[in-house]
Amino acid sequence: MSYALAAALQAAVYARLAADAPLAALVGTAIYDAAPPGTTEGTYVSLGPEDVSDASDRSGDGATHDFIVSVVSDEAGFALAKEVAAAVSDALSGAGLTLSRGYLVGLWFLRAQARRVDKANRRRIDLTFRARVGA
Repeated sequence: MSYALAAALQAAVYARLAADAPLAALVGTAIYDAAPPGTTEGTYVSLGPEDVSDASDRSGDGATHDFIVSVVSDEAGFALAKEVAAAVSDALSGAGLTLSRGYLVGLWFLRAQARRVDKANRRRIDLTFRARVGA
């Protein structure tokens, strides 16, 4: 397999997050395909880096995508950031995404990392998910 389904997967993940009502209640439309330029106030969700490896087998071509969805907030403490991260996790874990090319075999939460950034003025939670796709 190749990197051929990466754009289709990213578009499906973005569409799923953008359409999720509980997530929208927390961040509105502040869901980005890439981190917004400059300093952004408030709380937002951004799709981030991914690592892709071949997962082809006897049943056909496939790939495993480990990708990060970040929650960034300038709210004091981690409470809001964790609430948003939970909404992201709920929206994606086990989601049956429809891809414009290929198909999704499965989507799973792998891990999360929460930390302070920018000299403790911002909070960031990076959620890592694994998607298995087939051609």
